[in-house]
Amino acid sequence: MCQRQSVVKSQVTWDVQAEGRTLNSALNADKRIAVWALVLALGLLLPGCGKSSANAPSAGPPALSVQVRIARAAKIPETNEYLSILKSRHSAVINPQVEGQITKILVKSGDRVTTGTPLLQIDPLKQQATVSGQEASRMAQEANVRYARISLDRAEKLHDAGVISKQDLDNAQTAYDAAVAQLKALDEQVNQQKVELRYYSVSAPMDGIVGDIPVHVGDRVTVATPLTTVDEPGALEAYIYVPAEKARNLKIGLPVRLSDGAGNAVSDTQVTFVSPQVDTDTQTVLAKAAVQNPTSKVRIAQQVRAQITWGVHEGPVIPVLAVQRINGEFFAFVAVNEGKGPVARQQVVKLGETVGDDFAVLDGLKPGDHLIVSGMQFLQDGMPVSEQIQSDSKSPTGK
Repeated sequence: MCQRQSVVKSQVTWDVQAEGRTLNSALNADKRIAVWALVLALGLLLPGCGKSSANAPSAGPPALSVQVRIARAAKIPETNEYLSILKSRHSAVINPQVEGQITKILVKSGDRVTTGTPLLQIDPLKQQATVSGQEASRMAQEANVRYARISLDRAEKLHDAGVISKQDLDNAQTAYDAAVAQLKALDEQVNQQKVELRYYSVSAPMDGIVGDIPVHVGDRVTVATPLTTVDEPGALEAYIYVPAEKARNLKIGLPVRLSDGAGNAVSDTQVTFVSPQVDTDTQTVLAKAAVQNPTSKVRIAQQVRAQITWGVHEGPVIPVLAVQRINGEFFAFVAVNEGKGPVARQQVVKLGETVGDDFAVLDGLKPGDHLIVSGMQFLQDGMPVSEQIQSDSKSPTGK
């Protein structure tokens, strides 16, 4: 129709121009005005066809081809992570049993020692003098015992001869018994002082490795002063402090995974001890887990992370690369068929721990949903999409 009008307009214009050239001089002013009025009317009528074509409704943007994975249910462990301190199952803190001044330090940190190896020496001069004095007293008492024995023998002979009375014999016997008892008491005192003298030489109570030595030669120490530690290498224990509100679920045998600060697994073990009481200061309950450490991957007093698994339940998971984080919230695109074909819908999801290469989904997704796992950067909420179903064996990137 528009093409025919254009032809008519061109023909009329040509005829008018031709007529204008031949009759220009003959036509009067009224006829020229009438002819040009007809041309103007045709010009206003014909462009309307082009405008109608421009305003015709468009077909809309084409659907974006995306890869889709069907959300599946997986076994999701229920876990919590706590800080833990590793302690030796065979570790000794060495404190002196006597007071005095350190005169020698015979080992250094890191030395391997055996039971009885001297570690430090505390000045023993005062104690040695005490022992010498006790031994001198014992020697004097030994002389008293010998004299009492001689007196008793003499009294027995005189009593047998009828020279002294039975009372005199009894007095001699009593004096001898008292001297012997006094000698035994002095023997015990000497032995006690000698034992205490040995405490001035601090020795290793077991085989192990010497730890830090915070004291120096010349320091005066008391029985409360820590001198060093001796730790037997190998097996350790993880001390895990669990908040009291979670303690009701604590029980022996719960799986525990220990990891270092970089997230590397240290040991897979289980709870071996649960304290029956709550710490009043921290409101936590102590749980222990045995740690086999044959290659010495971790050290005593090292801080590690302990992940306790309380149980396992089934729930949906989502590939890590299919999740977007915007303003602190996590989003995912889901393909939804709304009658005119699938469109992309952006949904808020609440995520849990990672399960392999996926996130556990706590809320916002259910098994069977069509997860969009490619082209998320080009998607907008409500955009039509063309689904390409991806098998679980493929990665979220489609590789």
